[in-house]
Parts: sequence; structure tokens; C-alpha cells
Amino acid sequence: MEFKNFDGKVYEHEIPIGSRLYFGKIATLKRDIENLASKILLENGFQEIATPYFSYHQHLSVSPTQLLRFSDHANNQVSLRADSTVDVVRIVLRRLKDTEPKRWFYIQPVFKYPSSEFYQIGAELIGETDLAISVKMVKNLFDKLGLKPHLQISHIEIPRIVCRLLNLPISIFEHGEIEKILNQKEEWLKKLAFVNSVKEIDEIYSIVPDELKEPLSEIKRVAELSQCENLRIVPLYYSKMRYYDKLFFRFLSGNDILSGGGNYEIDGIKSSGFGVYVDALLENLKDKNI
Repeated sequence: MEFKNFDGKVYEHEIPIGSRLYFGKIATLKRDIENLASKILLENGFQEIATPYFSYHQHLSVSPTQLLRFSDHANNQVSLRADSTVDVVRIVLRRLKDTEPKRWFYIQPVFKYPSSEFYQIGAELIGETDLAISVKMVKNLFDKLGLKPHLQISHIEIPRIVCRLLNLPISIFEHGEIEKILNQKEEWLKKLAFVNSVKEIDEIYSIVPDELKEPLSEIKRVAELSQCENLRIVPLYYSKMRYYDKLFFRFLSGNDILSGGGNYEIDGIKSSGFGVYVDALLENLKDKNI
């Protein structure tokens, strides 16, 4: 349960706006979800890691405006953990470099300015780029919970390539300005904008520029391996991210994002991973009376 206070007063029983409180059946459900996710991940060769709440490097993965910052004993700037991926990868590569395998998962909260708290189940496949592995594990979790969210698959490189080919600003994709995309004279771009399935990728494959064929093939492969009934391919979706830079996926239920993941490169190591957003998942299960 997320707390909101609209009158600006602080009462004796108050907790900060944006923080979380779980009790009774919801607290039990949260623990059951985390235990189920742990079981699935352990069965797939992952080990668990719990990283510090404090970090020196959060600016590498989260905008500085989202960070809760302060100074340590030596006056170095420290942030409360707002994202886990960069810290997990760097800790594993530097402190656990001789440990195998390089599959790690974590179940822990993140904190963002001014006082928001989020619980996540995250996993990193360090040195592995096959995103289909992550998609199938997340789908397995949702199947066991009785959920059938929509899977959206995109590729962050496709909008960038289109911008280079047509000398367009990336902002039209960031802001979803579809009318400006459709106003371009290129017929292949208009068709690409409405691709929604594997079959439609096959239909336009012969007319798109060669630079787009590899990322489209990568989307098709993950889509086919996911075996997801509720599938939507969105080649022109773009979200500016600090580390996801290639294939990207989200599981959506209505307006809720239940999970997201993708390919990334940190310190020269190409990897993949995902996060499951526990708070959104709990709300979804509660709304569906599951």
C-alpha cells in the first residue's frame, strides 16, 4: 500500500508520502511472490545477492534529479539505491570475478526523490545476451500467478537507425509523435510504424533498409521463443535509458508495467536482465482477486 497525504499535515501515525506499508494478506502475498520468483531463478542457475542501500555510482543509471543524496564521512557524495543493475554488475565483476555462474538475482527496494519507495525482483545475466531467457522466466512467473499480461517487444536501436537514415531528431520517437513519422515520404517507414506481429515483420522485411534487418530479426526471434499469447511488437517504441540499448521488453496489464528488461553493456561486458515491479504486481493481483 502506497501512502499519500493531501492536506500537508504530519500526524503521529503518518509515514512519508510515497513510502510503502504491507500488512495482513497483502504482506503474505508479497512474500509468496518473492519466494516463487526465488524458486524459479534458483532453478535456472541464479544465485542471490543483496547490495548495499548506499552507493557512489547511482548517477550512472538514474537521473541525478531522482536521487536521494548525502555525504559520507570523507565528504564523498553517496546516494540511496535508486537502481540495482549497475551496482550488481560492477560488484560481481570486481569483487566476485572468479565466481561462477554470472547469473545473479536480488529482491530489494529502491528509493527515488523525494520519498518514493519501490520493491523489485531483479535478475542480471552477466555476459549473456539472449533476452529470450529473461522473457521466458518472467512469463513463467506470471503463468504461475495466473496472470496473462501483454508482452511488448521493441529494439532501442531501430528508432536511432531511422533517425540516422532520415536525419530526424530522436525526440519525435521519445515523445511518440506518430504524425511526424507518418508524414515522412518513405513507404517502408509508414509500414514499419504499424508492425504488430511476427507475420508483419516478414511482410516488410524485403522493403526496409538493410540496417534495420538485423534488429528486426532479433525482435522476431525473441517473439517466437517467448510463446506468449498476448504479444505486441512495437519496432518504433523508444525510451531514453541509461543502460538498456538494444532489445527491450515490457509486460503490461492495462496501464501498469509489471516487468521490464533488455540488453545492456556495462564496462565493456554485454549482458541482459530484467526487473519485476512487485508493487504494481500486487495491485494487479488484488484488482483481479487472485
